[in-house]
Amino acid sequence: MKKFKIIAATGCPTGIAHTFMAEEALKQAAAKLGVEIKVETHGQIGVQNELSPEDIKQADGVIVAADKDVGADRFAGKRVLDVPVARGIRDAESLIRALLNGEAPIYREQTATKTEDELQTGEAASIGRKIYKHLMNGVSHMLPFVVGGGVLIALSFLFGIHSADPEHPSYNAFAELLNKTGAFGFQLMVPILSAYIAASMAKRPGLIVGFIGGMIASTGGAGFLGGIVSGFLAGLIIYGLSYALKKMPQSLEGLKAIFLYPVIGIFLIGAVMFFLVEPMTAINEGMKDFLADFQGANPVILGLIIGCMSAFDMGGPVNKAAYVTGTALLAEGNQYFMAGVSAACITPPL
Repeated sequence: MKKFKIIAATGCPTGIAHTFMAEEALKQAAAKLGVEIKVETHGQIGVQNELSPEDIKQADGVIVAADKDVGADRFAGKRVLDVPVARGIRDAESLIRALLNGEAPIYREQTATKTEDELQTGEAASIGRKIYKHLMNGVSHMLPFVVGGGVLIALSFLFGIHSADPEHPSYNAFAELLNKTGAFGFQLMVPILSAYIAASMAKRPGLIVGFIGGMIASTGGAGFLGGIVSGFLAGLIIYGLSYALKKMPQSLEGLKAIFLYPVIGIFLIGAVMFFLVEPMTAINEGMKDFLADFQGANPVILGLIIGCMSAFDMGGPVNKAAYVTGTALLAEGNQYFMAGVSAACITPPL
C-alpha cells in the first residue's frame, strides 16, 4: 500500500525560532502517524530543504505553516492547509489528520478556495490573515537591516556617544565609519519593508514599485507607517494594472513585466504618495510625540503594556504587533520601546 506523503513549508517573520520549531513538530507528528513528510523551511538564511517539482507532484497534501510569503502558488491543485506558524507547532498532529481525512480545500493560484481560517472564521478573517502575512513578509526582509545597522551604530558608541562627530573632542575615525555604515542600513529599512510587502502581494512587479514608494515615504518623513501604506498601495497598483492590461496579446506579456508595470506603477505610486506623505508624516510625528510623553510620564504603565503584549501569545499576532511597533520606533530613533520588547520577550523562557 502506498504511503501517504505530505509536504510542508514553514516560515516566521524573523526566520530564527518558530520556523524550525514548526518543522520539528510536523516531523514528529508525521512519524507518529506513519506518514512520509518533507518540510521546506524559510529561515533568515534563506530556503532550506527546498521542495522540488517532483516532491510537489507526488504529494498527497500540503501544510503551509507560515506568517510570511512562502510561494504557495506552486501548490495549486493540491489539498492545502494554510495556517499560522504557531499552529504548525501547537497542532501539528491535528493538521496531518485533517489531510489524511481529506478535509483540506483544493488550493487555486492567487484566488484560492477557502483556507482553514476562512472555514472557521469567514472571509473577513482570511483578508486579515492575508494582510498580516504581507506585512510580516516585509518585516522579515527588513530585520537584517535593523540588526546589522543597529549593531554597527551601537558599536560606534563604545568609543563615546559623540565619537562619530568630527567636531567633538572624542572623535574617532573608526567609530565614524561604524556609525555611518550602520546609518545606511537604517536608511534602507523603510524602502525594503515597503518593497517586500508589495512583492508578497504582487510578486516581482510589485517589488520595484514598493521600493520607490518606500523611498518617497522615507525621504518625506512618513517613516515606518508611510512604508507600510506605500507597500500595500504598490501591491494594489500592480493588481489594478494586471486587470487593466489582461486583454493585451500574449506576445506582449514580456513588455508588461519589464516596461509597463515599472513605468506606470512608479508614476502612480509617486502621484499617490505625493499627496499622502504630508498627512502620514503628521501622524508619524504625533505617534512619536505621544509615546515620548507617555514613557516620560508613565514608564511603568508603558512597560506593563509592552510586557503583556510581548508575552500574551508568544509569537502570535499580539506579540508581533508589539515587535513591529518597537521596530517602527527604533527606525525613528526611539530605543526605549524596543528595549522593553526585547526584555519582555526573553523573560518567559528564563
